[in-house]
Amino acid sequence: MNNNNQHIPAGYKPSPLGPIPEDWEVKRLGDVCTFHNGRAYNQKELLSQGKYRVLRVGNFFTNNSWYYSDLELEEDKYANDGDLLYAWSASFGPRFWNGEKIIYHYHIWKIDSFINVYNSYLFSFLFFDASKLTNTLQGGTMVHVTKENMEKRYIPLPPLSEQQRIVSVLSLWDTAIEKQTALIEQLTLRKRGLMQQLLTGKKRLKGFEGEWKRIKLGDIAERITRKNEEDNQNVVTISAQRGFVVQTDFFNKSVASEILDNYYLVHKDEFCYNKSYSNGYPMGAIKRLKTFDKAVVTTLYICFKLKEKPQTNIDFFEQYCESGLLNKELVKVANEGGRAHGLLNVTPDDFFNMHMGVPSFEEQTAIASVLVNADKEIEIQKQKLAAMQEQKKGLMQVLLTGKKRIK
Repeated sequence: MNNNNQHIPAGYKPSPLGPIPEDWEVKRLGDVCTFHNGRAYNQKELLSQGKYRVLRVGNFFTNNSWYYSDLELEEDKYANDGDLLYAWSASFGPRFWNGEKIIYHYHIWKIDSFINVYNSYLFSFLFFDASKLTNTLQGGTMVHVTKENMEKRYIPLPPLSEQQRIVSVLSLWDTAIEKQTALIEQLTLRKRGLMQQLLTGKKRLKGFEGEWKRIKLGDIAERITRKNEEDNQNVVTISAQRGFVVQTDFFNKSVASEILDNYYLVHKDEFCYNKSYSNGYPMGAIKRLKTFDKAVVTTLYICFKLKEKPQTNIDFFEQYCESGLLNKELVKVANEGGRAHGLLNVTPDDFFNMHMGVPSFEEQTAIASVLVNADKEIEIQKQKLAAMQEQKKGLMQVLLTGKKRIK
């Protein structure tokens, strides 16, 4: 906490959080609301179906896979529509629950019994405070925060009328952010639809006709097993969502120099395939190196580049990979002959023998142009969204500390 109360401006007073307006207070969170622990479960108590859904941290944010329970518990172990919740382990932060009555897991708190604070203002403060909590922990990663420590944290409390005004202003930004997020989702869905139509030949661009060729990947691509003789330290892994990810946090120079002989050196505009399988679902990613001129990847990856002849549009091929069409072919290969471990047993021969459909180079180029432009449009809207989110953070910084007042 900031205890530096020097240079107090007129109309402000010192506090444990620094200068605040004279008509504001500073309280401990435990003095203005009550935090309830959720319930811990053993695996036998988590059912595939039952009377109540069990809200876990994963469901709180991204996971739509639910467990159920028939247990009848104390009332404070349930969350109802509109209740304020807080996930405190791994992914963390406040959320309002919208839905039917549920049981919430041990890694979530329910917050109620509000004293001189609106739940909407408390939500805004907890959302703002969550980013500060992250930054105070080593490495910027939130592992967990205890209920006792959370109850001791300070909250600046303006009068109730000003709390309402602050929430009203911030809600305008929330509405704009929600609309921008919905726009990005619409553009992304439209792009996916275009990929499925254009990259399979179901929809043809004006001026193109004739059948596509059915070829093997090995007809247009060749494997790379280039050793890291340059002692390149740019170690990367491949993520289906983020592409090539630098591993500077995991490989210091002394360790990397001892193991990089077992890595392949990949040049810009070459591709890598990270074969993986998770819970029976194919997670393999084929990615093009675009950010770096050179990088090193584990020899577990299948690395390759496009041949000069026959000519293939690299943007078309990248979009084909991103569409998941090649991954579907890989799943077929992986399932042939009842192989164990699915994609993990796909060999380089299997990989280069899988088939894909391709049009003429001219049609490839036209299709790629449409899809790349769609990506650019999505990226522009994502940048606008990021700007809105940063602007809201800046607004929260001044409104929730009293540095800026709403008349």
